[in-house]
Amino acid sequence: MSTRTISILVENHSGTLSRIAGLFSSRGYNISSLTVGETEDASVSRMTIVVAGDDSVIEQVVKQLNRLIDVIKVIDFDNDPIIERELILIRVDSGKGSRHEVVELADIFGASVVHVSASSITLQLASTCDKIDEFIWLIKPFGVKELIRTGKIAMAQPKK
Repeated sequence: MSTRTISILVENHSGTLSRIAGLFSSRGYNISSLTVGETEDASVSRMTIVVAGDDSVIEQVVKQLNRLIDVIKVIDFDNDPIIERELILIRVDSGKGSRHEVVELADIFGASVVHVSASSITLQLASTCDKIDEFIWLIKPFGVKELIRTGKIAMAQPKK
């Protein structure tokens, strides 16, 4: 079973998110990641959903999404090249002995320090999901106090 990224353009109405989430839950499909936000047109929102399943499950999901009234367009990125990003905020223990190492690791990954206290550093990182996973794995030994992930956003790469 693999994961697939699906982008859905929907009319920006109340209840749209719950109808789409309901479609997934009523059929027992698991959503790995879900992000929603307005597009350049305030009347339209883009939902980016990462769902696990084989090709037949994804095909069913796409067909069922296209039947929903508020759905304008469904894009299954399948194997298409995409530009993807995810954002994390992560609060890490940083006693005097480890603060320099935490900041050095953050610099290597391009993370920004957004808050410093006597006992912790809060970092922000926007990157690919794989790089974020790697960063979390490397920063964990310092002691993660809190971690928040946005979920993936994605768009098709423009053709050359």
